[in-house]
Parts: sequence; structure tokens; C-alpha cells
Amino acid sequence: MATYQLHINGAKKSIDVAEGTSLLWVLREHLGLTGTKYGCGIAQCGACTIHVNGNPMKACVMPVDGVSSGQKITTIEGLDDLGNHPLQQAWIDVQVPQCGYCQSGQIMQAAALLANNPSPSRDEIVTHMNGNLCRCGTYMRILKAIQKAAGKEVAVNEGD
Repeated sequence: MATYQLHINGAKKSIDVAEGTSLLWVLREHLGLTGTKYGCGIAQCGACTIHVNGNPMKACVMPVDGVSSGQKITTIEGLDDLGNHPLQQAWIDVQVPQCGYCQSGQIMQAAALLANNPSPSRDEIVTHMNGNLCRCGTYMRILKAIQKAAGKEVAVNEGD
């Protein structure tokens, strides 16, 4: 066991876990931040996407000892205290989720894109979101929600 000092969603947390414990399990099992999901465990699906210093990362393969105490970790719970981030609102407006399992990872991946490129093209969105899988195939709605959050007019029900 080792003690780690983490900066998560604007708060400092001290956690005692075994070295090499996945950051995903630290978030979910030790800190109760269950919005970040376990999907594949090999960084291929994106369900576990979080931000480390604003960059999207896959928490399932990131060991807790790979995150220094100075790095800022943001989970879906920390994206907006009230769940009013423009992407979260667009997700509701466009009715993106079916099962909803991948949604926190999708939103976190999209949030990183919009933070660096507030007005991405359709192709830039598709390329950036390429590593996040949706079991239900709601990719067109995900695209529309990201475009909506970026301030682009989209026909919400067209071509789902």
C-alpha cells in the first residue's frame, strides 16, 4: 500500500491503495466517482475517458502512481457542478443516449476537443472522437450534439 495525493475535480484527495492500481478503480471504488465507466480494460473503447491537465486519457490503463500530485484530474462529475456543461445540455437536447454506458467517456472526449477547438469541423469531430465506441451506434446523434455545443445549427432529428 502507498498513499497518493490526487487533485480531482478541484479537490485534493489522499488515497491509500496498492501501487499500480488503475486510476479507474481508484475513482470508482475508492472515491465513489462512478460516472467514469469500465468498458474494455485495454483503452480501446473510451468509456473510461477522463481529463488529466485537460487532456483526454483512458483511466483503465493509467496506474494511480502514473499521476503526480500536481496534475489535475477531471471526471464527468467535475465537468460542471450542476451538469450544465454545454455538451451535457446538447446531449439532452439531441437525445443522444440509448443505454448511456459510453456517454461520460464520449462527453469527456468531446469536451477536450471543444476546449482546444471551440468550432471544429465535422471531420475534426469525427477524427477526434474516433477512439470512443458506442455499443448502440448513436454516432450521428453524438456528432450533432457536439456540433450543437459548438454553436453550429443542426437538424436534431434528421438522419439519426
